[in-house]
Amino acid sequence: MTFRESTKIKDLKIITPYVFHDFRGEYVETFSRKDYNQFLDVDGQPIDFVEDDISMSKYGVFRGLHGDSKTWKLIQCLLGEIYYVVVDMRKDSPTYLNWESFAVNEKNRIQILVPAGCGNGHLCMTERCIFSYKQSQYYSGMENQFTVRWDDPKLNIFWPMKDMMLSERDLSAKFI
Repeated sequence: MTFRESTKIKDLKIITPYVFHDFRGEYVETFSRKDYNQFLDVDGQPIDFVEDDISMSKYGVFRGLHGDSKTWKLIQCLLGEIYYVVVDMRKDSPTYLNWESFAVNEKNRIQILVPAGCGNGHLCMTERCIFSYKQSQYYSGMENQFTVRWDDPKLNIFWPMKDMMLSERDLSAKFI
């Protein structure tokens, strides 16, 4: 496993797991507590992931930008490709309102470690996408989350597609 820190968002990390290839295909270890214990939360403690979730989408589906103040996420794309965006919504952060985007797919296998307080969303860029993420908090409903409008002019996020399919929640999100 190798990792690098993002230059645009404090505490955001890009992780590349080792991929073993041979004539049969490939093998990827996507998580090992002993390796991932090096990543620490704001209190200096290893991030303890308690829940795994999977999202399946078709081409053009956008999910996000959502987040909360407590949950760290470790994301990866298992099938297809997503355009993944992270926005720093922590008002006390030196990178507040900065955003960063990534092409995350089944070939590059990168993982993104998203700090608590950041919004994140993904756009399916292929016929089908399977997106996986670990969470450091149990999901407790939308009432504890924030939604950031994908087209907020204060953020000026680049989207590679104009006609995205969005949920009612994302369509009705307020501007910052």
